[in-house]
Amino acid sequence: MYPVVLFDFDGTVYDTVEGITKCVQYALQKHGVDAELEELRCFAGPPLVDMFRERYGFDRGEAEQLVRDFRERYVPIGVHESRPFPEIRGMLEALRAAGRRIGIATSKPQQLAEQLLQKEGLRGAFDAVCGSLEGGNNDAKWQVIERCLSELGTRPEEAVLIGDTKYDVLGAHRVGVACIGVRWGYAAPGELEEAGADAIVSDCRALLTLLLEQ
Repeated sequence: MYPVVLFDFDGTVYDTVEGITKCVQYALQKHGVDAELEELRCFAGPPLVDMFRERYGFDRGEAEQLVRDFRERYVPIGVHESRPFPEIRGMLEALRAAGRRIGIATSKPQQLAEQLLQKEGLRGAFDAVCGSLEGGNNDAKWQVIERCLSELGTRPEEAVLIGDTKYDVLGAHRVGVACIGVRWGYAAPGELEEAGADAIVSDCRALLTLLLEQ
């Protein structure tokens, strides 16, 4: 049994793809790149600097400027183009009733994650919320997982991360934390399997059953 359950944010707790893809599209257009929203779904979750470099070949300086352009639209508009996934609230309540401690470990700016959780009355469901600091979206997944473990005062083997992409799986495994992949997020077909997720579930009910049986 895992007494501590950590959740990724984008694509796991919150459906944020609309706001993120529209803001990535906005930033790319400022640099002369046209992209369809569907091909930008991969930007929901991972560090933005890394994604701009990997997907479009920008150097670090250019990628950092793209992140600043992204924020021009995201802070006033894009952050609000999001919502919790429908069954998340009930699942969190059931986990707390079962005595689990719960945290958020996200590369999303911590302040924005806190803001969205507060807006929906979900902040109280989490014992810790850890994200990228200093307003960025640049902290590696393993870094925020380590910080969340430290805040909760728990060891890696006592925790499991719930996430929707390879970045969650690889980040968790780097620090010795198991990772359960969820199919309702933004991973490409086969991505979670290839990354080596310890288990994969299709919906919140299956996830809750798995967590309470362990």
